Amino acid sequence: MNAHVTWPGTTLELFAAAETAIRQVPPAFPLDATVAVNPWLGQAGDHRTLAAARLARVGGGRIFLPRESVAAMIEAGEVTAHDLAAAAAHHGLEPEQLARAAHEATPEGTPLATVADLATAERGVDWSEFIEERVGLWAAAHFDRGQAFWPAPSVRAWRSWREFACRDLTPGLAGLRGIAARAAAAPTDARAAFAVACAELGLTADEAPMYFHRLLVTLSGWAQYARHLDWTTERDAGRDDTPFELLTIRLNWEAALLEAGGPARAAAWEAARTACAAPVAPDADTHLDAALQEAVDRSAERRLAETLTGGTPRSEQERPALQAAFCIDVRSEVLRRALEASDPGLRTIGFAGFFGLAVRHRGHASDLDEARAPILLPPALEARTEDEDTADRVRLRTVRAWGRFKRAAVSAFAFVEAAGPLYVGKLLRDGLGLGAASAAEPVPHLDLPLESRIEAAAGILRTMSLTRGFARLVLICGHGAGVTNAPHASALQCGACGGHAGDVNARLLAGLLNDPQVREGVAAKGIAIPADTRFVAGLHDTVSDEVSLFEDGLPGSHAQDIERLRATLTRAASLARTERAATLPRGTAGSLAARGKDWSELRPEWGLAGCRGFIAAPRPRSAGLRLDGSVFLHDYDWRQDDGAATLETILTAPVVVASWIALQYHGSAVAPGTFGAGNKLLHNVVGGIGVLEGNGGALRAGLPWQSVHDGEAPRHVPSRLVVAVEAPEQMISQVLARRPDVRALFDNGWLTLTAIDDEGRLGRRYLRGTWTERHAPALASAA
Repeated sequence: MNAHVTWPGTTLELFAAAETAIRQVPPAFPLDATVAVNPWLGQAGDHRTLAAARLARVGGGRIFLPRESVAAMIEAGEVTAHDLAAAAAHHGLEPEQLARAAHEATPEGTPLATVADLATAERGVDWSEFIEERVGLWAAAHFDRGQAFWPAPSVRAWRSWREFACRDLTPGLAGLRGIAARAAAAPTDARAAFAVACAELGLTADEAPMYFHRLLVTLSGWAQYARHLDWTTERDAGRDDTPFELLTIRLNWEAALLEAGGPARAAAWEAARTACAAPVAPDADTHLDAALQEAVDRSAERRLAETLTGGTPRSEQERPALQAAFCIDVRSEVLRRALEASDPGLRTIGFAGFFGLAVRHRGHASDLDEARAPILLPPALEARTEDEDTADRVRLRTVRAWGRFKRAAVSAFAFVEAAGPLYVGKLLRDGLGLGAASAAEPVPHLDLPLESRIEAAAGILRTMSLTRGFARLVLICGHGAGVTNAPHASALQCGACGGHAGDVNARLLAGLLNDPQVREGVAAKGIAIPADTRFVAGLHDTVSDEVSLFEDGLPGSHAQDIERLRATLTRAASLARTERAATLPRGTAGSLAARGKDWSELRPEWGLAGCRGFIAAPRPRSAGLRLDGSVFLHDYDWRQDDGAATLETILTAPVVVASWIALQYHGSAVAPGTFGAGNKLLHNVVGGIGVLEGNGGALRAGLPWQSVHDGEAPRHVPSRLVVAVEAPEQMISQVLARRPDVRALFDNGWLTLTAIDDEGRLGRRYLRGTWTERHAPALASAA
């Protein structure tokens, strides 16, 4: 970065336009720690109708369901006349107009033209696809995270591409001569190269933001991966220019194609540039699509309201026999309901699965740090395993070195020829899912001063609304998915734990709350944990519904409690498997555990497909109701929440994370070409970062098609997440006033917010600063 350079005012405006465009791109996280991301994160400040119009112009995929999908839901009775009427009123339309639109063809928009698009139309060579292939080839080596045995030099993106492009003869063979010489002559500084390319293209400050956004969309998953580097660095108070340098690379391709095209292409480009400066505004078709999506959203909200109306709150015991705290993940809902049905003396609790401990964890005998925390939070705590064993470190290093030797370019063929047959047995065992289970890691611990541990414990218990009524035995249960041969395995783990399983966080919290000094300090803060209460950690395998317990130092006095818990977990697992098996292709209750070990299984479980609601209320409001694993359940008692601090935490962290999950599934379902990972059968892992569909093309971000579709029908029906909070409306409004970033998600139509009334029903709906009756016609949307 040449900080001493004084840039002209126009160039500074173009730098600002690049920053604006980069912020329109969602981050995509690597495969080893995939977390759900709102694909429209960059548009969260706009109403979603306006965002849909913007994305149509840049080729950024759909936001709303295709009309034929809504028409099928109307025919099936899933979307009713009442839903259509409410949606039409919200958008200032007539119900009949909306019903007719559902049976019309979905309009196909044409995105803004790039120079590559213009060149393609002239010559018949698909230059957009060609650039995607060449950039992808370079990026796979440059961004590699250890998959390659001969890594690329560690240099910044622009310099790396220049060195690649100087030696790449393929563009010349395709008809674009001189690109290698052009790359060699380009400035070594990315900002200078950016300024030169913009000048060659004749860009103005008015044209640049939309045009830059369009170029970044053409870079697909690579732009999203680069944005993740920038996004996480910015979260941690730093800066990363990788997305800017990637944009500079794409601009240089455009400038080269413009130079090679002559006067005709220059004239066409001048007209295309002018279109980039036009203001964004939704047209009539976009409003109709938005209204049809609104009808689907109202349908999901209505069904959730009907389910809650059917519930009967049950009285809470003064002291339950057992308690079990689970992640709010929708997959926990089925097991929680089964546990409560299996043992009336057991009460479950819902809380974010990192259990309030945002930790950077280094596993046993490992040198790698894992961020076991929501991606919104930088890990502030350090966790290590006890009893570090030098022998284990040597053994595991030897295993890793042997693995690299077997796959290295020089030794791989000789190894297979000489020793390959010896591995036939292991290959068969692993392929049939008969391999031995891995042993649990030693006990993790936090390296924190006592006062900090006390503060953490008290804060976590208050956020859980667990400040009294402790059982003798309390299970802190994280979750993970036991799957194999799945590049997207981390997407099935705990999102609150950064795409890892939740065992470490569960064991850390159990150890913290069992610490006598911590309990004494917590008591001084008004939370008295009975002397006979003990906490035990567990891990829920969401594929098999089995729960493993970690009895870290649990005293013999609680042996009978543990046996009762084990028996209840066994009964509940059987109930949960029976319920879930009916939703899986070829699923039987007895086959679920085997699905995770089957190398050929495309759908070991459904993950969070079908999620549609978030409830923050005491558990009795939803206990016993069949929510079909579609609702995030967070325990919350507003009467214990002075100043609404806990509610603010829930709305700004768990709700936002849940919205990212719901919107990622939404994006992968409605815009699979842009925000989906494609067909699992065709996946090839590239760089340890993501997947290609086939042997080339775009880096695919998002979820595989098999994660949202069962082969015959959608498994995830995209609808707006309904956030239902049991608290006074004024209290909720106070939190939204303090957090305009969260309020924008509701004001701009990305989420629905309702209050749960005193009878446990969905009450009034929040609508841009006011609370309205859910069944009353809404005012026409300003968007």
